[in-house]
Amino acid sequence: MRNLLPAVVLAALAACTGCGASRVDARPPAPASTAPEAPPPEPPDTFDVRAIDQYIARQMASRRFVGLSVAIVKDGEIVLERGYGKSHLLPDASVQPDTPFSIGSITKQFVSSVILLLAEEKKLSLDDKVAKYFPDLTRANDITLYDLMTHVSGYPDTYPLDFVDEEMKKQVTPDEIIARYAKRPLDFEPRTRWSYTGTGYMILGRVIEKVTGKPLGVVLDERIFRPIGMSHTLYLPKEASPELAWGYTSFALGPPEPAEPEAHEWNYGAGGIYAPAGDLAKWDIALMSGNVLGPVPYKTLTTPRRLADGRLTSYGCGIGTGTWGGEEVLEHGGGSSGFVSYNVLIPRTRSAVVVLSNRDDADPERLASEIVPLLNKTHRPSPLHVAGPDAKAVAGELFAKIQSGQVDRGRFGPDFNAFLTDEKLQRASARLRPLGVPTKVDVEGTHERGGMEQATVRFTFGTTKVKVVMFRSVDGKVQQFLIYDL
Repeated sequence: MRNLLPAVVLAALAACTGCGASRVDARPPAPASTAPEAPPPEPPDTFDVRAIDQYIARQMASRRFVGLSVAIVKDGEIVLERGYGKSHLLPDASVQPDTPFSIGSITKQFVSSVILLLAEEKKLSLDDKVAKYFPDLTRANDITLYDLMTHVSGYPDTYPLDFVDEEMKKQVTPDEIIARYAKRPLDFEPRTRWSYTGTGYMILGRVIEKVTGKPLGVVLDERIFRPIGMSHTLYLPKEASPELAWGYTSFALGPPEPAEPEAHEWNYGAGGIYAPAGDLAKWDIALMSGNVLGPVPYKTLTTPRRLADGRLTSYGCGIGTGTWGGEEVLEHGGGSSGFVSYNVLIPRTRSAVVVLSNRDDADPERLASEIVPLLNKTHRPSPLHVAGPDAKAVAGELFAKIQSGQVDRGRFGPDFNAFLTDEKLQRASARLRPLGVPTKVDVEGTHERGGMEQATVRFTFGTTKVKVVMFRSVDGKVQQFLIYDL
């Protein structure tokens, strides 16, 4: 499965020597035009399901999507589950809420979870050496199942490119793929580096089959899909049936065209699952609620792996770990020929966003990143009663005064008056005046700090945005008005 880890994981891994995971930003530059460009749709300012739904629908026209499957979880409940656009470019082929998409490498957290369940039942151990199951693989006596789950084994990757190469077009068995890649020299000494590789998950899939005596798809269905109600989820469907989303790609800004799929077994345990976003949302809820894994295996799944020299990798077992806006998150992207996907969970608030695309040069993570902040944004009214107009009115008026270079210093507290010298005001005026009148002013939030009202206000000037952090004392005087670029 090609490497499509989320940005927060890649950023954290960048400091690791050899942690060379890469992503391709396939968003093309806007074509040259003499006509004025319409501003892109703006995401909602607050969490409003209907507004978010309408915003996503508008993205179909302005971004490189063929179809989307989207689900949003808030407070442990699915609040949005919908398909957008086309499942394939034929008449009457709209994406339905139950249309399965290839989820690519998101499959890995399912495979890891089955391994953890089997370990809890003492049917295997995470410390088992690969040699117990495949004795003839490279360094099989030195590499554990846990090393495979956390991408620190050193085995070369089966799918490092972002297109289907000639080798991947040929029908082979998982054992043949494993022998082809895991009998090569290691890329590095085990546990000294992190490097994303599907080879480990090919091996793990076969370990599950050897331990249970059942095909991997049957085990996934029995242990996970059916128990939590993932009724439209499939493992390695054999044909591109009308019920499935079909994958599309493009080259050099061209139109979408059918993507050539990998040979059947190439995705296997590394990326063989198809599911609609709503089914993945059910998985997210079950995972965060403890209905799949108990506390000990859940901790193993979600704890970053530590390398031999003590560095952390920001990756657990088939799932990335990190922070987003101060919240701890679990996340993973996925990619297969014609598909890209992204799933992010916020365990503390039992929230999640799932975005699946059937065009592999689209950017579902970008769309998800615009929704996640709304899940965590809280508009708490200030507990203080501040004299005078509300924060939005005061901020708008004061911003215009600073643009003009003329302010009423009687409205400021003494410290801010001293801070905002006449020279500083005139320099600010020269920079801000060209922005003109804001097209939008939004109060992102207010709360109490130090006995004052702190308000964060966002100003939009066309494509330019600035943020103001304003403090007001209860008498209405402005004690701070700091302006930041966004």
